[in-house]
Amino acid sequence: MKPQTAALARTRIDLPANERQQACMLLNQRLADCIDLQTHCKQAHWNVKGVNFIALHELFDDINDDVKGYVDLLAERVVQLGGVAEGTLREAAARTTLAAYPPDTTDASQHLDALAAALAAFGGSTRRGIDAFSSLDDAVSADILTEIVRGTDKWLWFVEAHLAPRVAAA
Repeated sequence: MKPQTAALARTRIDLPANERQQACMLLNQRLADCIDLQTHCKQAHWNVKGVNFIALHELFDDINDDVKGYVDLLAERVVQLGGVAEGTLREAAARTTLAAYPPDTTDASQHLDALAAALAAFGGSTRRGIDAFSSLDDAVSADILTEIVRGTDKWLWFVEAHLAPRVAAA
C-alpha cells in the first residue's frame, strides 16, 4: 500500500496523528477498491444481454448508485482525518486489489458471476478493515466500513439470487 504523500491537515479530531495517517492509508485502499467496484457495476450495466436484460440492467445500476455513495463516505472520511482522498482513476487502478473485470463479457450469467466475485472480494476486504480500525481506536471509520459491508452483503445476496441454481453450497 502506497503511503499517503501529503502531510495531514490540522484537525481537532482527537485521534493521534500517526493513527490518523494509518487510517487514511487504509481508507484510501478501500477507496481504490470501491472506485474499481463502481466501474465493474457500470461495465455489467452497459453490456449485459439476455432474457433478463432489463431486470439485470436496472439491478446493476442500483448497485452502482449505492457504491457511488460508499465512494463518497470513504473519501470524505479521509479528508475529515486530515488526509487527501486519493480517488483519481489512475490512483484507483494502481491500488485496487480487485481482480480485473473479464473482458468481452456480455452473457447475463457471466456478468452475474463477475459482479458477485467483485462484491464478495470488496466485502471481504472491507470487513477485515473493520478490525484494523478498531485497533486504531477509530470507531467512526469502523462504523463507516460496517455500513458499507452491510450494503455490499445485501447486493451480493441480490446478485447471487440470480445464480441460485448454479451456486454450490460453501
